[in-house]
Amino acid sequence: MEKKDIDWSNLGFGYIQTDKRFVSNYKNGAWDEGTLTSDANVVISECAGVLQYAQTCFEGLKAYTTEDGKIVCFRPDLNAARMKDSCERLVMPVFPEDRFVQAVVDVVKANAAYVPPYGSGATLYIRPYMFGSNPVIGVKPADEYQFRIFATPVGPYFKGGAKPITIRVCDFDRAAPHGTGHIKAGLNYAMSLYAITDAHHQGFDENMYLDSATRTKVEETGGANFVFITKDGKFVTPKSSTILPSITRRSLMVVAKEYLGMEVEEREVYFDEIKDFAECGLCGTAAVISPVGKIVDHGKEICFPSGMDEMGPVTKKLYDTLTGIQMGRIEAPEGWIKVIE
Repeated sequence: MEKKDIDWSNLGFGYIQTDKRFVSNYKNGAWDEGTLTSDANVVISECAGVLQYAQTCFEGLKAYTTEDGKIVCFRPDLNAARMKDSCERLVMPVFPEDRFVQAVVDVVKANAAYVPPYGSGATLYIRPYMFGSNPVIGVKPADEYQFRIFATPVGPYFKGGAKPITIRVCDFDRAAPHGTGHIKAGLNYAMSLYAITDAHHQGFDENMYLDSATRTKVEETGGANFVFITKDGKFVTPKSSTILPSITRRSLMVVAKEYLGMEVEEREVYFDEIKDFAECGLCGTAAVISPVGKIVDHGKEICFPSGMDEMGPVTKKLYDTLTGIQMGRIEAPEGWIKVIE
């Protein structure tokens, strides 16, 4: 297939409208068959549940061109399962997981001309989302919903390489105990906007959120999970019921153990431990791993031995191995790669 005339090497991380998107509507207790459409506009009531009470959730994943020229997606079944959890928590009807994966495949196939070529550093970002669509004026779940998936080509998250970032310990709370921190609800991200904007104004790249109950344990940032490397080479990542279960983080845990032979610990990580780690990173779909060089706790700097110039050596191995799996350079564990036929 002939690719679109796009300057792939200079793409940013932003929205570009593509040819097709998937839409399915839930009404009278059932989902319709769904369809691919060229209409990029969403038309809903001014009183729609999503507009009044933020009843919405979303996912994010990517399609890649591998070294041998295939178009693939990375573990879309986990995105389907996580959206199921989000829907159940927000009292929304679950879009069947098998249909979710098939809809992802259909959207990628329909927009294959927008999947960047191998080696460009760019990918096709895929955004499934769902929202309450019928008028809701009382505080209650909507009766009708719309599930959609669009795709947009995006450039590499880091242009010119991943440079370590500086983050601060945040005074705001991201999630409450027994709240919605473990699901991908739009409201979680809306709540983080003030804190990230404030962090940027103060000269920081991101926030480190601590647990809201005791403010002694590391949780996550506004949109990524933490990974730490100990001085004796262990992979450590926070365990909490109020952080989002990152698919990238779960994949990195397998990479660390099975590919790099590292000891892996998923456990509570106390803030007091941070000074003793050798490396730190933030992991998520967009960047895979963002290296952290420095954490600032109300003026007190915690600098990691890996420094501010480049990604730490172990973090780099993790990054190279996972991206190698995604791009087809390294053999993937069974079930991780969904080939778009």
